[in-house]
Amino acid sequence: MIRKVDTSGDTYPNNNGLSIIMNTMNIDVGARLRAIRQMHALSQRELARRAGVTNGLISLVEMNRVSPSVSSLKKLLDGIPMSLAEFFTGDFNQRTPVFYGADELLEIGNEDVSLRLVAATRSGRQMTVLHERYEPGAATGEEMLVHKGEEGGVVVRGRIELTVAGETRVLGAGEAYYFASNLPHRFRNPGREVCEIVSCSTPPTF
Repeated sequence: MIRKVDTSGDTYPNNNGLSIIMNTMNIDVGARLRAIRQMHALSQRELARRAGVTNGLISLVEMNRVSPSVSSLKKLLDGIPMSLAEFFTGDFNQRTPVFYGADELLEIGNEDVSLRLVAATRSGRQMTVLHERYEPGAATGEEMLVHKGEEGGVVVRGRIELTVAGETRVLGAGEAYYFASNLPHRFRNPGREVCEIVSCSTPPTF
């Protein structure tokens, strides 16, 4: 009788354990775990660290070289985190959208300062891309903004007054900026027409 053992110490004959579920639902556990891990932008090493297992175990599971017990799989999923129900019932074969219509951008600003976020629901997103729109006289607020990362953008319409670490400059259409976001900064539209900016920051702040 063949016995497969995962590194948690669980043993089961003839690849039982999850095999009944897998065969009934026609699920490739290894491929599904790999897709979910990549969807959350996790390396095997990082998932192993979070789950408290070796990255060798994750590699073996993803290659279907070993079939994990239910408890072992749950331990791996806790590192994401994700429930067993989500793992077995979720559709992770859907392609991540590449293109977004104007009506698919998520508005996270207000009437004075519109901030429309690209790919708001993309899992594991590593940056924030915004279509910004400032009404005449509108600003990000009196208080200076400070957060980690870097950000940059290009003014595509109107003018924007940008203050970074005490230095102020008014930028017009076609001009751009790039700075470390931990420097105190503030945006204000000093003109009489709407200002539009396409910006990007990393890591994502929204």
